[in-house]
Amino acid sequence: MTIIAQFSDIHIRAEADGSINEEPVGALRAAIASLLALPERPECAVLTGDLTEHGRPDEYAALRATLAELPIPVHPVAGNHDDRAALRAAFADHAGLAASNGAGADGPPHRRDGSADGAGFVQYAIDVGDVRLVCCDSTVPGEPGGALTDGRLAWLDATLAAEPGRPTLVAMHHPPYRLGIRWIDEMRLADSDAFAAVLRRHPQVVRVLCGHVHRGSVSSFAGSVAVTCPSTYQQLRLDLGPPGRGAITDEAAGYAVHLVDGDSAVTHFARVGDFDPVVEFD
Repeated sequence: MTIIAQFSDIHIRAEADGSINEEPVGALRAAIASLLALPERPECAVLTGDLTEHGRPDEYAALRATLAELPIPVHPVAGNHDDRAALRAAFADHAGLAASNGAGADGPPHRRDGSADGAGFVQYAIDVGDVRLVCCDSTVPGEPGGALTDGRLAWLDATLAAEPGRPTLVAMHHPPYRLGIRWIDEMRLADSDAFAAVLRRHPQVVRVLCGHVHRGSVSSFAGSVAVTCPSTYQQLRLDLGPPGRGAITDEAAGYAVHLVDGDSAVTHFARVGDFDPVVEFD
């Protein structure tokens, strides 16, 4: 069995005076402490996007300094608040990123309007125990919603085809399914049908791990199961009514833990905190 943790929407933020806001840093530190207090330590943590607020190098430096408290490998994914070049520079020692510059691009990466965005896609595959973790870049610079261009989809298809017998998690920032939260659905993955067509060719994909929503959700998708992860920082209100309004709540922060055993996978959502057992059982 392989255990993989998921942190998402960390939003490390620099202020106008250049100082780093301590709230998201403290929230990430609390999430790390909560994860490390679990009886079984995960093999790694995947970070499903919006690692920083503005994509600034100093924000990534603060992120890396805080993540140093986590004694397991971390695997970053880009979100719409991230900057690809700055993320790559901050994680220059990451083996998967170092080998992936431009992965999934027919030439340089492009915006949806066809103009070059000037940085390599943050896409790579890495083995974690018996599991393969495939990290995809669904970001469109300057836009909150996500997309997977033909080049990125072709890269994903080829990457999954290379290891058909290994249980696989696909990680990306934007969810490919509708959540019933209007304003989130308006900025989800735009080309989810094309993404689904790729996944259906590769039944070894046991989970699609997403962020962006700042709360946990689960959906069947393309013969697999897709989830969104709570934020380590701030949670968004669950508002399923029309028209629906966005709001930050005072719900506890959280994260996800995925257990993969062969072609079977289980996902747990955990709240951040120090929760002592009230009653113990043999």
